[in-house]
Amino acid sequence: MKVYENLTLDEERALYGIHDATVRACRFEGPADGESALKECGNIQVENCDFLLRYPLWHVSGGSMTDCRMEETCRAALWYDRDMTLSGCILNGIKALRECDHMVLQNCQAQSSEFGWFCRDLTLRDVELISEYPFLQCHGMEIGRLHMKGKYSFQYVKDVIIRDSILDTKDAFWHSENVTVIDSVVKGEYLAWYSKNLKLIRCKVIGTQPLCYAKSLVMEDCEMVDCDLSFENSEVTADIHGDILSVKNPAGGRITADHIGEIILDEHCCQEHPCSITQRNP
Repeated sequence: MKVYENLTLDEERALYGIHDATVRACRFEGPADGESALKECGNIQVENCDFLLRYPLWHVSGGSMTDCRMEETCRAALWYDRDMTLSGCILNGIKALRECDHMVLQNCQAQSSEFGWFCRDLTLRDVELISEYPFLQCHGMEIGRLHMKGKYSFQYVKDVIIRDSILDTKDAFWHSENVTVIDSVVKGEYLAWYSKNLKLIRCKVIGTQPLCYAKSLVMEDCEMVDCDLSFENSEVTADIHGDILSVKNPAGGRITADHIGEIILDEHCCQEHPCSITQRNP
């Protein structure tokens, strides 16, 4: 494999179209302010590099990035890529990952608004993420030990499994479909409205007005903290350990909890498919 090492590159398309190559300890910055340094490349190993210029890895097919750093000025860094593994990388700059297929991120840190939009078959392990609007319309995700701080997270995603994670977010999982979250903390407001086939197993859910307008919602061995006006217009099967502040107008199914502070059942909402609500310690 050809090796590009210890270079400072600032030209437009500096390493455009290289294949079967290693790029090691290079810096992509300089007065020429060139874009798209590694566009249309394949089977490349990028190691210990610094990226400060825009759009560096577009349409890359196959390879890896290890211990690389993308600064805030490195906008829209990885788009339309496939079959890549990123390990120990720092991904900053807006829109860092988009429209990618078969990507693996492990032991990475990212601070990027609009992170990971429209990706397919995305795997994350041991990732720390700060993002206002992450993972819009992603399909086929497998996530383990994600520590995320976000706002409008996982909207319109499909076929997602999340394990052992801490999701500090706002209205996450809106319009999501076929999502399973296991042994995790999900903190936010208005969680998972309009979701379909959301399953929460041994999770702690924190925040106001969660899980409304949901279809085929399942909660197994979960805890709900500061959750008021829960399950409005939702089809739900829930087994909750501890208290729920209040439940409002569930559309049907079964809810079991140790105690529910208030059960709000408006007559015009709960006649057609009544929900069974049971308190172990009323």
